[in-house]
Amino acid sequence: MLEFLPPEVREGLDAARKRDQKRKSKLRVQVGEAVYPVLRFWDNGFALDADFSPGKLRGLVDVFDGSRHVFQCLIVASGIEHGELVCDFKRATAVTERAPLDFWRDENAPMGYLSKA
Repeated sequence: MLEFLPPEVREGLDAARKRDQKRKSKLRVQVGEAVYPVLRFWDNGFALDADFSPGKLRGLVDVFDGSRHVFQCLIVASGIEHGELVCDFKRATAVTERAPLDFWRDENAPMGYLSKA
């Protein structure tokens, strides 16, 4: 249906759609000092606006939800499709506030020991 519209109207509709997606999403990708808003996010990738992002993106990036650090992703492939930079990642590691344990913790273990009275 969009093919029957004049090119100026199509460009205006695309710009409005991108602007609306940027407002809805608080997700952003940080690569070094550069920060890019995320338009869409799915299980094994995300999409950025191709106009405001680099032509290719590879390597380790950080994904933030507002000011909260959510994921650290390893991007293996990226390409431009329909005005979006589509990035596929190999892994997305959730960021936690504490270091992972390197031992098994028993569920029934005591929480602490009483000292001698």
